[in-house]
Amino acid sequence: MSGSGTRPQAGMVLPTRTTEEVRADRADVAVLPVGSFEQHGAFLPLVTDTVIACTVAGQIAAAYPVLQLPPVTVSCSHEHAAWPGTVSISAATLYAVVRDIADSLRRSGIRGLILVNGHGGNYVLRNIVQESAGTDFRMALFPGSADWETARTRAGVRTPSNSDMHAGELETSILLHAHPELVRPGHETSDWISDDRKHLLTLGMSAYTESGVVGRPSRASADKGRELLAGLVDCFAEYLSLVGAEKEA
Repeated sequence: MSGSGTRPQAGMVLPTRTTEEVRADRADVAVLPVGSFEQHGAFLPLVTDTVIACTVAGQIAAAYPVLQLPPVTVSCSHEHAAWPGTVSISAATLYAVVRDIADSLRRSGIRGLILVNGHGGNYVLRNIVQESAGTDFRMALFPGSADWETARTRAGVRTPSNSDMHAGELETSILLHAHPELVRPGHETSDWISDDRKHLLTLGMSAYTESGVVGRPSRASADKGRELLAGLVDCFAEYLSLVGAEKEA
C-alpha cells in the first residue's frame, strides 16, 4: 500500500519474484486473483475487478507468507454483455483454468490455494473450492460476504451491500485509494439504485441500469478504500491458518 502522500503506480502491479526468491520464501499457500473484463460505468475501467483482486492479493502477500500469482483477467461476465468491451469465458473454461493452476501448484509442492475473487458473477469458483474439501490440497474463496461486511463496517461504507452492487461506493473507494489515476470524472453524479434484481441472471444488468452502475459511487473516498483493504487483510489470517494447516492423518 502506498504511504500517505505517495501516488500509486498506474495500473496493476504484477508479482515479479524470481524462482530463487520463491524457493527462499518457502510459502506453502498460493493466492490467485480472479478478476473480470466488464463494464463498470463511464468512470471505472473494464479491468476494475481484476485491479481490485490484484490489489487485495498484493496487500495480502505483503502481510503474510504466501505465493502471489498473476491474475485470471477474463471470467464469467455474461450479465454485462449489453455493454461494449465486456468479454467473457464460460464457467466450464474458468473451472478448467483454475483446476489446472491448482494441479500445477500441487505438483510444485504448494499445499493450498486461496482464490481472491473480484467478480461476484464467478459462481463456479465456489464449486471448485467445494470439491477440494477432504482432499490433500486445501482451497478457499476470499473474501466471503462476512469479510466484506467486516471491511465495510470498518471503512464506514454507508450504502448497504445489496444496493452497492456494481461500480458503487465500495469499488470506487478502493480504486480512489489504490489507483486514483484509473478513476475518470463522473462518479460524483452517477448514483443509481436498483435493489430488486430478481431476474438478473436471466435478463442481465441492462434490465436494471442504463449506465451500468448499481450503487452510490458519489459516497466513495480514498480513505474508505484504504480501510476496506486493511479490513480485508486482517480477515485473511483465518483463511491462511485453515488452508495452510497440516492435514490430520
